[in-house]
Amino acid sequence: MINNLFSFKTLFAISLSTMMSSCPGKDEKQTEEQVAVSGGETESTGNDSLFNSVTGNVTMKQVASFPNKVILTGLNDHRLVSIYKSTVSVGSAGNATDYKYDYDSDESGDESSRHFMPGIDILFGYNLLNIAHYDFKSEKGNFLFNHPVLVKTVYYPSLEQDSLDKLPVNRDFYLLSVYDEDTNKDTLINKKDLRRFYHFDAGCSVRTQIIPANYSVLRSQYDPKNDVMYIFARLDENKNGTQEKSEPVHVFWFSLKTPGKAKRLY
Repeated sequence: MINNLFSFKTLFAISLSTMMSSCPGKDEKQTEEQVAVSGGETESTGNDSLFNSVTGNVTMKQVASFPNKVILTGLNDHRLVSIYKSTVSVGSAGNATDYKYDYDSDESGDESSRHFMPGIDILFGYNLLNIAHYDFKSEKGNFLFNHPVLVKTVYYPSLEQDSLDKLPVNRDFYLLSVYDEDTNKDTLINKKDLRRFYHFDAGCSVRTQIIPANYSVLRSQYDPKNDVMYIFARLDENKNGTQEKSEPVHVFWFSLKTPGKAKRLY
């Protein structure tokens, strides 16, 4: 009995020592490339091109993608479709058997959040390559961008009626926060590039860049008294195509009543 107990303790100590020696130190940081994908799998790569990144000179047809959801907007004749970057699962015979799409959200597993601002719902993107638009009247569709991008956030008219100061509020436009250009010239479009902010009209035929191109959008804040959106953005002061913490942050305001280019507040 004593010998068995001693053997068990010895084996446990050896196992614990092995586990501790194989664990990373406290100072080691997990790289951004170690991303949990659907099914609970974790894939680690040394190249950010596999996750939440896209080559800067390809077309939509050259990237494996997957339509995830029809987005029901408050504009009855207009619907959006979220298009995600997909990975192909290969079966034992070497044939593609199914598609997996990868997305996450800041909303605990739900990719959308209702009434982020009065009359506006929001969708968060991860590996979200594009947004497709469809018009029921014309029975025609189009992509919001003519090449793969990385969409961070989509603001769209809420399906359910909303109110502001007890009055009905209806929106007829879309706003997109997106990485759409290889601004730092490393051949990839990813979070190292400048994040742009766009306004689209109801039919998604007119696109307006509402924050100057030499800024990278950081976050936003809503002002219900004025029905405006404050947009915090970092100036690419040294013009190297990426944001750095040493560069100044400015604040712009954007009217949700009369959308146009944002104006600088600070």
